Amino acid sequence: MAPLPVFRVALLVSFSVFLTVVLGFGLPALLNAVMRILGLPETSVTECIVLLYLAFVLYMATPRIPRGLVEVEGKAVFITGCDSGFGHALAKHLHKIGFTVFAGCFLKDNDGEGAKELEEFHSDRMKVVQLDVCSDKQVNQAVEFIKDNLEDSERGLWAVVNNAGVGAFGEVEFTSMETYKQVSEVNLWGTIRVTKAVLPLIRRAKGRVVNIASTFGRTGNNSWSPYCVSKYGVEAFSDCLRYEMKAWGVKVSILEPGNFVAATNIMTRDFIASTANKLWNEAPPDVKEDYGITHFERAMAQLRSSCSGGQKDVTPVLDDITDAITSQRPYTRYSPADPNWWVRVQLVTHLPSAISDRLYF
Repeated sequence: MAPLPVFRVALLVSFSVFLTVVLGFGLPALLNAVMRILGLPETSVTECIVLLYLAFVLYMATPRIPRGLVEVEGKAVFITGCDSGFGHALAKHLHKIGFTVFAGCFLKDNDGEGAKELEEFHSDRMKVVQLDVCSDKQVNQAVEFIKDNLEDSERGLWAVVNNAGVGAFGEVEFTSMETYKQVSEVNLWGTIRVTKAVLPLIRRAKGRVVNIASTFGRTGNNSWSPYCVSKYGVEAFSDCLRYEMKAWGVKVSILEPGNFVAATNIMTRDFIASTANKLWNEAPPDVKEDYGITHFERAMAQLRSSCSGGQKDVTPVLDDITDAITSQRPYTRYSPADPNWWVRVQLVTHLPSAISDRLYF
């Protein structure tokens, strides 16, 4: 039997050939039928393939079409998870373009470097607040701080960006229930807790809610179930909220970043090593025996490989969040990701699982 990676390569090549044949014969027939209905000249196979490829290139390369901008002056944004990563970079970016930024930092009261850097702006439009999204008390205190420091509380808060999040990995039988709870407490319940607390202010402004999910909020993956569960929940919560907020004029957007581990350092090699040791040491004896150390180490090696790659520039994420906040007609979902991640999400979410599972798992 061929090794699994070789089998997957062969399957992907076969699928590509099959898709090419289907498009080569089926697409021209379909387009020719449309042309006949419209009374236009029929097209050729070559023209069909060229047009299809051109459409794909244009979709991937064309800059976002302008959809009108809102006035930035006098508007305030509340961002969670500003100690590092996306949140830290976003706080500085939105302040630069003119927003008043309320930056929630988990380590503000412990002299965290990220919080201190933002405080050193010494700007009336950069306000750093202590925030643990798992604490009702701290969330409520942050909301009171925002109310007290808005230029005009009657105008409300223009946007909240629920960015605070943690990562976790491990196959299901190696992952404790406590880990599942901890990850969802931050990524999912933290998002819900903060959103509920600021929603009256957002409604007053007819503003924006931007929730950071992930491509793993649309597709599962080996060894990522704690993270995927939490991000799937963020997607569901955001969809339900969007339906409810339509009547209030509030726009709700979801961001689904691809692999930005290298840019955010959410998964360092030291973190992976320490977590791997904990997973193995705390696993039940029968699980260790059944899986074996070889299987476990191979899975950890794959994780280290994926976490050392990915995009190193967070600009695509910042641009998409900015668009969700400033566009008059923001998108429901934004997917800042490498083309291969984007293609993977489309195939996994649209193909029958019998096919997508063979392609990727």
